[in-house]
Amino acid sequence: MLIFLCIAGFFASFVDAIVGGGGLISIPALLATGMPTHLALGTNKLASTFGALSSAYHYYKSGTVRMKVVLCLIPFSFIGAVIGAQAVLAINADSLKFMIIILVAIIGFYTLFKKELGLIDTFEGMTRKTLIQGMVFALIIGFYTGFFGPGTGSFLIFGLIHIFGFDFKHGTANAKFLNLTSNLTALVIFIFNAQVMFSIGIPMAIFMMLGAKAGSMVAVKKGSTFIKPVFVVVSFLLVAKMTIDLIGNGI
Repeated sequence: MLIFLCIAGFFASFVDAIVGGGGLISIPALLATGMPTHLALGTNKLASTFGALSSAYHYYKSGTVRMKVVLCLIPFSFIGAVIGAQAVLAINADSLKFMIIILVAIIGFYTLFKKELGLIDTFEGMTRKTLIQGMVFALIIGFYTGFFGPGTGSFLIFGLIHIFGFDFKHGTANAKFLNLTSNLTALVIFIFNAQVMFSIGIPMAIFMMLGAKAGSMVAVKKGSTFIKPVFVVVSFLLVAKMTIDLIGNGI
């Protein structure tokens, strides 16, 4: 079981480092072992936090991270994640699934048919308008990451492209720092509430760090023309997976 989870973790973080959506692989793998939902979410947060740390580091080394933007948005991602992680421990996250399916599907189709989206980096610095938009966006996505999670990478990348004019490579790189912040914040809350299985989470974390390193290196080397179609495919796979789960649960 542990070998299976480590392999799943590697591939989850490899995909996540490129376009997000790693939870599409890692969370179902953990749930397949019979682990309770909250414990699976907490254990996944432990492993994915280390994966996000690895990919953030390698993107930073590549020079594709706009730290001024990231540092302005991180506090809001942190606040949102605190609220979201507290909320998920108190209520059932299934109520969000239908709305998330619709939103991710819209993003997938929009990206597919808008041919020029995210292929050229048009970032020319922050304005007051884009800063405010970015702060609100970081707060909302931070909450969602702490509360539920799947689709976070898609939302972050898509939002940063539209707000700041990043291409897919820069959008993915900067999204990793926001994702790392909200993951780490939610992880602390899950640990505090005894919802992390360290005996599984730590080995998974090691393999997720390796997968994240490999994925970020591929993304930096291949660039936006490679990342964009992968982004679309992962978005539609996420929609399909969540739809199947809803039907299976009779919702």
